[in-house]
Amino acid sequence: MKKQWTAAASLMFLMFAIPIRTAQGQAQSPPAGIVLTGDVTGAQNKTHFEIPFNVPAGTHRISVDFHYTGAEQHATLDLGIADPERFRGESGGNKSHFTIGENDATPSYLPGAIPAGTWHLLIAVPNMRAHVVSHYRAEIRFNDRAEDASFAEQPLAKGTRWYRGDLHMHSGHSDGRCPSQSGAMVACPVFVNAQTAAARGLDFIAIADHNADSQYDAERELQPYFDRVLLIPAREITTFHGHFNIFGVTQFVDWRVTQGGLDLNSVLRDVAAKGGIASVNHALSPDGEICMGCKWDPPPDEDISLFTAVEVINGGPFMLSSAKFWDAQLREGHRLAAVGGSDSHNAMNPPGPKGSIGWPTTVVEADELSVSAILGGIRRGRTFVDLTASHDKVVDFEAESGGVQARMGETLHAAAGAEIRVRIHTVGCAGSLVHLLLDGEEVAAAPPMTVDSAGAPVEAKVTVGAGRHWLRVEVRDAKGGLLLMSSPIYVNFAD
Repeated sequence: MKKQWTAAASLMFLMFAIPIRTAQGQAQSPPAGIVLTGDVTGAQNKTHFEIPFNVPAGTHRISVDFHYTGAEQHATLDLGIADPERFRGESGGNKSHFTIGENDATPSYLPGAIPAGTWHLLIAVPNMRAHVVSHYRAEIRFNDRAEDASFAEQPLAKGTRWYRGDLHMHSGHSDGRCPSQSGAMVACPVFVNAQTAAARGLDFIAIADHNADSQYDAERELQPYFDRVLLIPAREITTFHGHFNIFGVTQFVDWRVTQGGLDLNSVLRDVAAKGGIASVNHALSPDGEICMGCKWDPPPDEDISLFTAVEVINGGPFMLSSAKFWDAQLREGHRLAAVGGSDSHNAMNPPGPKGSIGWPTTVVEADELSVSAILGGIRRGRTFVDLTASHDKVVDFEAESGGVQARMGETLHAAAGAEIRVRIHTVGCAGSLVHLLLDGEEVAAAPPMTVDSAGAPVEAKVTVGAGRHWLRVEVRDAKGGLLLMSSPIYVNFAD
């Protein structure tokens, strides 16, 4: 039988619904949210009451901030919530904020569909002194964009620096497996991924389970505990034509690309509309029955410009480079940042470049450790890939021509035949060789340069012809082993 949640017939409190408005003072449609306020008196001590509010159609997330006065006089209000059909959770007095989404919810609360209609805040009054009046305020937001994109309420760290993470791994919510207590290989809990990342000193990770969003509920529970490792919402979209990761989206994304049906560009536009970004995964992977759908072989009408990045190094069972694919896209004029990912399927794999969390590491310059800042750094091309999983190696560079300068991720406009002066900065790379690549190839005018023990910048000069070009940097060891790979500087690309 359908449960009916009816408001208490009490006249001892007042309730007002005030639309939350935009900064311009215009109410949104559907409304961004409402504010509920009222008073609770001593006459309501040891009672329960309900505060009704309406949830509009099209809502996929409800976020609540609840505060009241009188705590210094031991006034106590406990909080819960119910939808039109069922109880959705009760946190008592232990939380003043919670969010409930279709795929995730704050612990104490149940995720799931958000039905339109009358919901109720459930208030219990364990203690209210006879002459005390407590004023409460509940701010209720619908489809909160920040909580759709992140499990952390605040940045985990402040300050502009290079943040290090792993943008591709799997848990037991898809095909991630690890040994149980008795040694049996079982579906690996999300906690193990986060624990391993924390032990390896990573700043952020993206658990990109295949087409799954069930891992998000576990991540929202874990994020407050792992307050030094940012958990970025992600999933690996697996199509018959290739795989790609999406980041910063917790809502459902339909991935079922088929001929005559849903097309890839529509999927990517949906991701962008929801505030996320996408990167092509392991584009040059083996295909067929070895790895079904793994190689990037999209339909002819695919718009690569809808991607933000390319996974140029994939850890997997071995370090797979997709640099040739990446260079081919750059040659066509697409701006794509370099990222990497371990593609770990066993979070307990020992450290090392065989599908182990952190090998390789994606390093992103951002002004804080938050989902929006990390994704913003990727959008700006302020990234490089560290194949050594170090905690200190850095590569960055800038280029100058005709008095105009650009740094990694930016566009430099240079005349045909103009000389471009490049200055490359490294940290932790003494004795390594810096290779400057123009249009994906080394040039005789800029032979490999050795990094001295002080790590002083190295400089080179190249000349470009008319049209579009790109510069990027690789740092290699004395035997030619790749250590670091930078995002490009774009020469004469469209702004």
